[in-house]
Amino acid sequence: QVQLVESGGGLVQAGGSLRLSCAASGHTFSSCTVAWFRQAPGKEREFVATINWTGARTYYSDSVKPRFTISRDRAKNTVYLQMSSLKPEDTAVYYCAADRKPFSTTMGRYEYWGQGTQVTVSS
Repeated sequence: QVQLVESGGGLVQAGGSLRLSCAASGHTFSSCTVAWFRQAPGKEREFVATINWTGARTYYSDSVKPRFTISRDRAKNTVYLQMSSLKPEDTAVYYCAADRKPFSTTMGRYEYWGQGTQVTVSS
């Protein structure tokens, strides 16, 4: 079992930066693929970025490349999403997700989810 807690969201002006954190508990997290998804008001949840269990492989949606960077600190059981050059269209609730299955951009393949953190970018 894995529990995920996101933090780091907030209000930022366009062009600014934020770093989201996804802190995990559960001994299997270190072997999990981890991803960030986001959901804007009135829209479906969408894939943002993912990182494999070693941290050596990452993948991003075209809408956030190269502005966002996903990374993980295995010693701290934490995955980060560094967001730069933020745009108003990045406004959404950001969710961290994890699963022991390999790398995927598909929401349905992730078993464990956090509660989300709100990111609001003002113009």
